[in-house]
Amino acid sequence: MIELSNYTTISVPEEVKRTLEGAKGDREWGEFLLDLYREADRARRAGAFRKLVEVLSEEDLRAMEESSESFREGFKLR
Repeated sequence: MIELSNYTTISVPEEVKRTLEGAKGDREWGEFLLDLYREADRARRAGAFRKLVEVLSEEDLRAMEESSESFREGFKLR
């Protein structure tokens, strides 16, 4: 459970609140909304990844992997 010390009010149409309350179940609003945000963010990232895979060729992906490995090998903290 998420501990929230400060609260605020968000105005939404009643129909939206009724719909969200059904999905929310027993969870607190803060926890529910953060879970909803995280799920949407994961879906957005997965969609972006799928799009990249469609656009990039195997050669592009290999070149990116090699570049990443080269960077990590040469990277040193001062």
